[in-house]
Amino acid sequence: MAGEDGGPLSTAPEVVKPFSGGDCEEDQVMSEVHLGCPPNFSGPYISHFTFSLPPSKEVELKDDRCDGKDELTSTHQVFSLDEDDDLVLTRRIKPSKNNFVMTVQHNITSTIPSVGLQVWRAELVLADFVLHKIFTSSQFDGIVAVELGAGTGLVGMLLAHAANTVFLTDHGDDILENCAANVNLNCRIFHHKASIYVRELDWKAHWPPQPVENSPSPERYGWSSSELKELQQASLLVAADVIYSDDLTDAFFGTLEKLMSVCSEKVLYLALEKRYNFTLDDLNVVPNGYSHFRSYLRVEKEFDYIQNGSSPCFVGTAIDLTQIPQYVKEYDRGQDVELWEIMRKGDQHFD
Repeated sequence: MAGEDGGPLSTAPEVVKPFSGGDCEEDQVMSEVHLGCPPNFSGPYISHFTFSLPPSKEVELKDDRCDGKDELTSTHQVFSLDEDDDLVLTRRIKPSKNNFVMTVQHNITSTIPSVGLQVWRAELVLADFVLHKIFTSSQFDGIVAVELGAGTGLVGMLLAHAANTVFLTDHGDDILENCAANVNLNCRIFHHKASIYVRELDWKAHWPPQPVENSPSPERYGWSSSELKELQQASLLVAADVIYSDDLTDAFFGTLEKLMSVCSEKVLYLALEKRYNFTLDDLNVVPNGYSHFRSYLRVEKEFDYIQNGSSPCFVGTAIDLTQIPQYVKEYDRGQDVELWEIMRKGDQHFD
């Protein structure tokens, strides 16, 4: 990852900076990925992520102007300052046959409810995995894919290299607007037949979402009836860094159950980072929300043993990250990121 000046950003543990005099709900958190960005900078910031390519792989870039993307046009003015508060002029990054660059608009800090405005380490690990699948197999070619809790949309946009349809879903106008701006910034690198949609999906809201045709006040990021049908036909779900609150984890798995129990069989690839804090309940330093997440999963061997007559359940398999090359340059995976393949087994799928 590089800032506007093209230099690499360093990585370090997550930083939490509360507003002076503010309450705890307004505490500012910062992803370790963003260390090296200008201090005390507020508002949207542009970073460039460089992805290396294996031999014989080239990225076909289209013209920077993306026709038919009016829905995704951003009105934000984006700029950055150096440590002396001087304006930094953007250098155009030259394309190379050995790599390609994605431009991502994000915030450097945010409140907890708006962490989707930042880029997180697990998101980059999932990006490595998605690219590895695209480079080494045809598994994602021509599919319908959904990113849950898409945030900046980085992973879903990479899927648009192979998938025919990608839904980038999240909750909150600011996050959806920023995600749409990133689609507009990167549409030149998508698969030429790809359709990519930014859509609102609140895990705690009524299911399924109400089609915009039936809504008295249609939302900009609402779903059409045809899109909801296509959503049900998705075969691939991806999510990164959505496990940090038990309530949110409950809502997430509730949404997964609804998505995975209809139509075709689906698989979820989920990346998470274990963040350790001392809790009074445990009287120990434990990863927030991790044990609650694991309570939803059965491992494959356990399911094979009890599956006769068992209720539908989520079955998870941890993926060995040492087998996944690092295509995203200049970031440290650390030791606390996990990647899971999750399926729901025991359901009868109804169209």
